Formats: sequence, C-alpha cells, structure tokens
Amino acid sequence: MRHPRIPPAGLLLADGALWAVLAALTGYGFRDAGGASSPVVDLLLPLAVLAVTVPLSRSRPAVAVLVVNGLCALSLADSATPANAHVLSLAALSCLLGVRVARARGPLVVLAACMGVDIAVCAVLQVPAVWWFYTLTVLPAALLLPWLAGRHWRGRRELVRDGWRLAQSLEERQHLVAERARLTERADIAADMHDSLGHVLSLVALRAGALELSLDLTDGDRADLAELRGTIADAVEQLRQTVAVLHEPRREGTETREGAGGPSVKDTVADLLGRAAASGVPVSWERRGAVPVLPPLVERGMYRVVQEALTNAVKHAPGRAVRVGIDHAADHTRVSVVNAAARDERAERAPTTGGRGLTGLRERVLVLGGTLHTGPHEGGFRVTAVLPHQAPARPLRQAAATRSGRRDDHGAASESAERLAAVRRTARRRTIAACAAPAAAAAFFVPAAAYLAWQLTTGVLPPSRFDALEPGRPRAELGHLLPARAFPYPPDHARSAPRPAGADCRFYRSGRDLLDQVDLYRLCWSDGVLVAKDTLEANRN
Repeated sequence: MRHPRIPPAGLLLADGALWAVLAALTGYGFRDAGGASSPVVDLLLPLAVLAVTVPLSRSRPAVAVLVVNGLCALSLADSATPANAHVLSLAALSCLLGVRVARARGPLVVLAACMGVDIAVCAVLQVPAVWWFYTLTVLPAALLLPWLAGRHWRGRRELVRDGWRLAQSLEERQHLVAERARLTERADIAADMHDSLGHVLSLVALRAGALELSLDLTDGDRADLAELRGTIADAVEQLRQTVAVLHEPRREGTETREGAGGPSVKDTVADLLGRAAASGVPVSWERRGAVPVLPPLVERGMYRVVQEALTNAVKHAPGRAVRVGIDHAADHTRVSVVNAAARDERAERAPTTGGRGLTGLRERVLVLGGTLHTGPHEGGFRVTAVLPHQAPARPLRQAAATRSGRRDDHGAASESAERLAAVRRTARRRTIAACAAPAAAAAFFVPAAAYLAWQLTTGVLPPSRFDALEPGRPRAELGHLLPARAFPYPPDHARSAPRPAGADCRFYRSGRDLLDQVDLYRLCWSDGVLVAKDTLEANRN
C-alpha cells in the first residue's frame, strides 16, 4: 500500500506562515466590513479556500490563482463594495505563480482567463461603474504585477545558480588543466629520453661493437666489451619500455611541449653527423643550395629529422652506409636520409612505417607546416621531410592542442559562456517585461480609469450644499451651488424611482469615494425651477 507523500517540515512551516498572513488579512477585511458581512461566506469560506490553495500552489500554482480569483469575482456581487482583502491573497499567489513556473505562456493564459471571468461576472450582474473600475484596474494589477515580480525574482535566482555552477565547472576544469600539464610533462620526458638518450646509447653500443673487433684487444677485453654491448642493449630495451609507460598519456590527448627534447642552442646538424661518424657510423652527407637563415623552429625540426633517421638506421641496419642530403630552395628545405639494406632478416622485417619516434617526428613536421614521407627504398629505408622556411603563424602549442583535443576545453568554455549569456538574456528580457508590461497596461487602463474617476469626482454635490437647495427656486439662483456635471451612472433603482410628472431629474454623488458606494442626491427640475429633491441610499437594492 502506497502512503501519500508528506512534504518536508520546512515546506509545511512556510505554507502555514503564508496561510496565517493571508488569513489575518481576510479577518481584518471581515471585521472592517462590519455587520453587512456574512461569517460563512465572507470569513469561513475564504479561510477554507486559502487552506487548500496555499499548499496547492506548490504543485498547481495556476489552479490556485484561478480559485482565489473566484473569491474576488464572488465579491463583485456585494452590493456595498467590491473591494476586500481577497485581492491581496490573489496578488500573493500570482507572485508565487511567477516564481514557480518557468514558461510564460501558461501563466499568461491563466491571467487572461481570470480577467475574462471577472469581466463576465460584471457583465452578467450588471454592476455599477465603480465595480467596473475596480475590475479593470485593481484586479489586473493584482494579477499581472506580482506575477512579473515573481518571474524577475526567479530569473535572478537562476542567474546566481548558473553562475555558481559555471564557477564550479571552471574550478573543475582548472584541476583538469593541472592534471593535463602533469601528463604533458611525462610525455615531454618520454620524447626527450627517446630522441636524445636513445640516440646516444645507440651510438655507444655501435662503438662498443666496433671496438670488440679490434685486433689489439685480448680475449678478456673482448668479453668485457661484449658484456658492455649486451648491457647497453638491455638499457636501450628498458629505456624503450620506460618511454612506452611515460608516453601513454599522449594517447589521451596531451600536447607536445614546444621544444621538448630539442638540441642545445649551439648544436647543429653538422655536429650531429660529426658525432655519428666519430662513433663509427658510415655516414656521408651533402648540402646543396645557398644556406638560408632558418627560423629556430625549422632548424630544430631539421635536426630532429636527421637525428631520428640516424637512430633508426643504427638500430635496424647497424654498420650499413647512411646518406644524408639537405637541399635548400628559396622557400623550403628538403631533408633526405637513406640507409642501405639491412644485413639480417630481423631488420628487414622491421616495421617500415616507423615506431613511436617516427610518429612523434611526423607530428612535429606537420606542426611546422611540412610533409614527412617514410618507407622502403632500394632495399633499405628512406626518410624524407620538406620543411617550409616560414612556419605557420599559429603557435606550436595551439596547433598541437587543436590536434590533441584541446578543442574540447575551448568548446566546453564556449558552451559555458553561451549558457551564461542565454541566462543573462532571459533575465534581461524578464526585467524589460517587468517594466514594459505595467507601462503597457497603464497606457491601456489609465486613460479609461482617469476618465471614469473624473466623471465620479466632478458629479459630487456636498451635503451642505444639498441642504441649501430649496424647492421652488429657479435654477439661475441655485447654479452656484450645483457641480459642473451630473453623475452619469446612477443605478437602476435610482433611475426607476417615482418622479414628478414632466420633471427632468439629475443625479449627484454625495462623496468622492471611488471604491465605495455613496448616497445619491436627485434633483428634479421643471421649466427651470427645482420641484423636488431626494436622497437615494447607497445600499438600497
């Protein structure tokens, strides 16, 4: 058996406090009305309705507004005055409607329906002009203005909440950036170890192998050199495994740090080839064309191409000749490294597409705007790179980041900025609506209300002047006591009251109260002479 869901204690307390405030206002209105009010209709019924609509406004705020508006419409049938405390309850629930409903279309339909019900009640009951004035001014203001205030409050809360969410996401993104920087350092260390230390160890192993063949060494020396060469080979293998572990984060999108593992400031391609030749590598090289002044990035890239190609040649085809060609053109430099065929089948089965070093080298060349081609050549292997002299204007970090996934960060940041801008636009529109809607409503209702108020206040005959009017005196003598205009909206019972035969009767209000009924004075004239004056009580049906 499912039990009904009980609201939290805090919500019950809030609803109870709101009901207590609205009940107090209802009780004050009932007491102010005096003996003309019915305890059941004017007090107990509204309290029971509020006890239902206040908690209902959390799940069905539109229904709550409609029900309380029914109380206001019911008050239009009061012969004394349409004004009561129900309009304050209507304003409170209308404000909650704006706070608790995000979209505007549904609430606007509800507000329009409430206005339609109120106007229909006035039309059916044929209420006096004061009731129409109340229906077209006070009730729309109690519906529209609190609803706009509630929407504005909701918009500001959403703006603050989304701002905190954005701040939290930015903080989390900062942690991700820090973690990515740490992984980038790992990848840079791997690149540096592979490009520099791996190359040096390969040359040391090659030189140890050459010394092992020397005729001047004893058998013990040769055994020591063989052991040294094996140790170096093991070190190279351990280095390869370490690089593989450190390089793993690169597959997750970390970028290559600019200049990681690069040559020293004074190190050149010629120095690199000289060290290789001194280590026993049979390398020859040729440089063609006028040597231009290359940008540091291009110079570093050319150095890396030669270094990686020499490392692969020593590793896969030790002892075979290596030819290096550097051709300088007007706008680019072409670097070609070719090694002869390998001496054993294991080298021939080596992957022709290159390993991790060639993959990193291809990335570097692409960042510089060049091209890299690797593959078999005349039984050996060739690495060819074309490097433009003018590197792309985009920095290396940005280019590598674009390829490695940094776009996700920018995309996420742009998405957060767009969300914040959308919330700001919504809050701005709600603020404009909160200011423009009352202005538009005022432009529509104020002229009519002002005209009605002018008619009500200009047709007022004070009691002291009414008492000074004596029947039988001509209008010319009494004109200074009469207001400029008569009251144009007397109730039906006043119009149908018996009058002297052939007399023209005019009606005047006894007070300037706009929201309450006042007694009416009737003056009947015949041939310009006052023939009768009467007082019509306001509460008479």
